[in-house]
Amino acid sequence: MGEVMQLTTDFGGIGVAGRRFTKVNEIIERHGKTPSALIPILQEVQEEYRYLPEEILTYIAVVMGLNPAKVYGVATFYSQFSLAPKGKYVIKICDGTACHVRSSEKIKEALWKKLGLSDDRKTTDDLRFTVETVSCLGACGLAPVVMINDRVYGQVTPEEINRIIDEIIAEEGEKNAPEQN
Repeated sequence: MGEVMQLTTDFGGIGVAGRRFTKVNEIIERHGKTPSALIPILQEVQEEYRYLPEEILTYIAVVMGLNPAKVYGVATFYSQFSLAPKGKYVIKICDGTACHVRSSEKIKEALWKKLGLSDDRKTTDDLRFTVETVSCLGACGLAPVVMINDRVYGQVTPEEINRIIDEIIAEEGEKNAPEQN
């Protein structure tokens, strides 16, 4: 137990706040420390932080008694996991054949312009939006297709994606606006 406490202190010294590990410890305790619990633990950690911080992956390995390379290997093998922060809204643009021939590239360009992103910079500074290109969203009949979190939009145009983003921004503003008496 003392060794784990020391590791917690050491981890805190490299930039991970101690409260982060409290939540991680709760997640590990809920799932157990067996190797078969690793994927559900990583899923829940990613849901909590919107990515898998490297220092938390190492912490999970130590607490679970696993080789850090194994934990990192699982985190990098599955495409659902991310080692970089993602936005609250993850926008997936399909570039499969049906979507590509219906100009999905123009939708991506419109998003990049609106959000100030590029191939090298896929997430906004405020961590509100992340734009990803995917090979298929399984809705070829609706091409071009965009998915924002769990919602699918079909036959999207560059103008429509701009309108959708404006609506999300407006909704966020309403949620964060102070109440008027």
